[in-house]
Amino acid sequence: MLNHHPGRMVLAILAVLAMCACGGNKLKANMTTEERLAYAEKLFADGDYLDAQTQLRVIILNAPGSTVVDRAQFLLGECHFKLKEYVLAAAEYEKLVRLYTRSEYVDDAQYKVGLCYYELSPKSDLDQKYSLLAISEFQKFTEDFPDSPLIVDVAEKLTALREKLAKKEYGTATLYRRMAFYDAALISYEDVLNTFYDTRFAEPALYYKAECLHKLGRSNEAATSLQFFLGKYPQSDLRERARELLQSLEAKPAANGETKP
Repeated sequence: MLNHHPGRMVLAILAVLAMCACGGNKLKANMTTEERLAYAEKLFADGDYLDAQTQLRVIILNAPGSTVVDRAQFLLGECHFKLKEYVLAAAEYEKLVRLYTRSEYVDDAQYKVGLCYYELSPKSDLDQKYSLLAISEFQKFTEDFPDSPLIVDVAEKLTALREKLAKKEYGTATLYRRMAFYDAALISYEDVLNTFYDTRFAEPALYYKAECLHKLGRSNEAATSLQFFLGKYPQSDLRERARELLQSLEAKPAANGETKP
């Protein structure tokens, strides 16, 4: 009678699973680098990204001097991107940019690095680490490839990212203002105005900056900000509030030794 030891059964199962895995990967030992790349591209086109990765890694590891290794490196990043593994994809694209500086895929890879971080960028009320990384990588792309047809798309994404960062800073300022922490609110409003002057949040930030200055008793500065606001945004929804506040400041005697504007 055979002795079916549990440990031996586990090893047998693992051996079968390993053979199945090898069969699934279709590793195929006797292939040239070009044949393997063509095979990997077919797997990629068929949506078989995991098996494509296996073939591409064989090329990258075994044929580092091949004329197609940069293509393999780019496709490896593409596999991760298709699987929404954006951090891993960014690392593979960055490797191409760093190691294969003369590759025809460098511009696409640099764009894709920024796109990976763009995809990871969360809502404005969350940590914006990936938004900042996306901005940095897209700006690098703009500097290095100003004539690329992707420039328009990059510009649109940079605008969206800057709007998101501005919204976060503006939200922080608004929270401080509503809590009557006017000094802290003023710092955040000024950050919006200095850093995100080209976003839709610059307009209300300028008005509420004036309000904070007023609350802090800095009437002259408040009046100057309101005058600038009315000159720059004559059609603003906040223009009536700005005019009323400015009129009240001009009607009151200056406090704390200030001279009226």
